[in-house]
Amino acid sequence: MGVRARPPTALAVVVPAHNEARELPAALEALRRAGLHPALAGLPVMTVVAADACTDATPAIAARWGAALVEVPAHNVGAARAAGVAHALRLLGSAGEHAWIATTDADSLVPPQWLAHQLRCARQGWHCVVGTVRLRRSAALASHTLARHHAHYFAGRPDPPRPWGHPHVHGANLGVGAAPYRAAGGFPALTHGEDRALVTALAQRACRILRTDECPVRTSARLDPRAPHGFGAFLQRMVLEDARQTHALPHPEAPGAAPYADR
Repeated sequence: MGVRARPPTALAVVVPAHNEARELPAALEALRRAGLHPALAGLPVMTVVAADACTDATPAIAARWGAALVEVPAHNVGAARAAGVAHALRLLGSAGEHAWIATTDADSLVPPQWLAHQLRCARQGWHCVVGTVRLRRSAALASHTLARHHAHYFAGRPDPPRPWGHPHVHGANLGVGAAPYRAAGGFPALTHGEDRALVTALAQRACRILRTDECPVRTSARLDPRAPHGFGAFLQRMVLEDARQTHALPHPEAPGAAPYADR
């Protein structure tokens, strides 16, 4: 592509959140630990919570944890993510011109090496890093449903040490350089699939995109999804399908959901 990958001058971490007062503290604590990794020494790290149409204590919790806050009355995860990125880059000033943008979700826990991993990939010349997720333990998912999920999610994964160029896209584990992000038009204002749309736009511009399972993020297996056709909705549909099969109920037609798009 026309935009050359440059070593990041700062890190912008963006977390969209709609009524996430219960989950957000753990997510921000995980990000705090990731921001203390020694590989980040000397780089500004800006964490922004994009509070989208919140009616709970999400904004207050974000402020209490020291995150920058932008409030978005959109009910739209794409618009929230885009507003969070814009706010972070604005706060970073000149350092934001060549920043690395990392996105995750308010119900997800990044590992301590998450930002260091993305920084290393950026310094290797990748324009975008598309990571994977692992489900956190949940009583809501029966063991056979979890096994079905794993079979679907990990289909085609080669045996180690061969790398897995997986097909998934998650806003919960995504990174992109600021210049490629701008060139691709940023996150579109979509209620679901905004992460996949951004990665598609980057690919159309011949960006260097790394699909890796090296540093997965632990994400919620809750069945009250925030986006109507995203990952949480996919899990919800899987549980309902298992329940119908268990009770021999007819399987009504349901609208399709793009597997493993963000919530």
